[in-house]
Amino acid sequence: MTRRTLVFLLSVAVLLGAGGLGLRGTWPWTRLSDTVPTARAIVVTQPFRVVHDTLQRGETVSALLLRQGVTGLDLRALASALRFDPHRIKAGLVFSVRREGAADLPTHVEFRPNADQWLRFVRTAAGNWTGEAVPIHWTMDTIRVSGEIQSNLYEALDRSVSDATLDENERHKLVYQLASVNGYTLDFSRDLQPGDPFASVVERQVSETGEVRFGRVLASQFTVGNKTYQAFSYPGANGQDAYYDANGTALKRAFLVSPVDFRYITSGFSFSRFHPILGLFRKHEGVDYAAAAGSPVEAAGDGTVTVAGRAGDYGNLVEIRHRDGIVTRYGHLSSIGLGIRPGLHVAQGEQIGRVGMTGLATGPHLHYEFRVNGVARDPRSIRSEPGAPLPNHELADFRRQRALLSELLGGSPGTTPITE
Repeated sequence: MTRRTLVFLLSVAVLLGAGGLGLRGTWPWTRLSDTVPTARAIVVTQPFRVVHDTLQRGETVSALLLRQGVTGLDLRALASALRFDPHRIKAGLVFSVRREGAADLPTHVEFRPNADQWLRFVRTAAGNWTGEAVPIHWTMDTIRVSGEIQSNLYEALDRSVSDATLDENERHKLVYQLASVNGYTLDFSRDLQPGDPFASVVERQVSETGEVRFGRVLASQFTVGNKTYQAFSYPGANGQDAYYDANGTALKRAFLVSPVDFRYITSGFSFSRFHPILGLFRKHEGVDYAAAAGSPVEAAGDGTVTVAGRAGDYGNLVEIRHRDGIVTRYGHLSSIGLGIRPGLHVAQGEQIGRVGMTGLATGPHLHYEFRVNGVARDPRSIRSEPGAPLPNHELADFRRQRALLSELLGGSPGTTPITE
């Protein structure tokens, strides 16, 4: 008997056996019940839908609510109770409106005016509206960020920090604070060179929904050539955090290295520069910082305003007299700060105007001069006197904190979460 014939006979036997069992109603296995289980019908007693609407440019919150058919809501009273200002709600904010019933009436309005809370308006059975603030909880963690300069600090952070760790906007905030912390010792446009390593220990906040935002810089380290610049956060006697070098000397000095957040320097200090408008070589007693039009310009140090207005080739100019015969000038401003006038005392970092291109200028930039006893000096070469040291009784505590932060700064390259 061939194999094919054997397989055929076995198949016929199986079929005949199954047929006999089926006729007698007996099975060698448990049969499924003929009754099919079913779930109870879902009855929607209160149908609703959620509509999303965006506050348009120039539109008020009241106008958006009216467009959504929200009536009987006293926005002023709710704003007072919930401590928010409807006039400060920015265009682009999304409002969620829940509409219920056959009449499709709005019963809930929800929006997020800031990163820390949701605001919710709820319509009562009587037709009135109540409000509540729902806080968004954030937890703090610490990360180490490090990398190597190739072109600038923005690019280096974009390369070494992922969006999941800090998104682009938060990375830029980190750059701004690093520049602010080190702005008395480092010129970020001139001093940093390709190959220079940097590291920073940073506080980061994470929300209950997974959002992340930059908190503050706890410590930073930049190695430029064969010199290392360190900054350590430490609460001073007034309880406010300040930044100190490894010896406990305050980084804050009499003058900022740069009075504007700049992208790059277009023209350095020179006693002979070809002027692009006049078409001739002309003495250039300052530094031009190219920056976006409207960028805020800050006073480089404490002083008294001596000039605030139009001044020939400078265009809109602010001049400030400081101690020890030092005068600083800020030219080509698009506008002069509100209230800035001769005789006014200004503090270091106070906004005195905005970057522009008034006077003899081919593009938006700040022309910055630093004069000592009437003689122009390269402002980038000025290194003010060191800041104040910590009191002796605080040094031991500072050194303990410095040792911890120094250890964290020395981790592996990239972005590293730190468990505290």
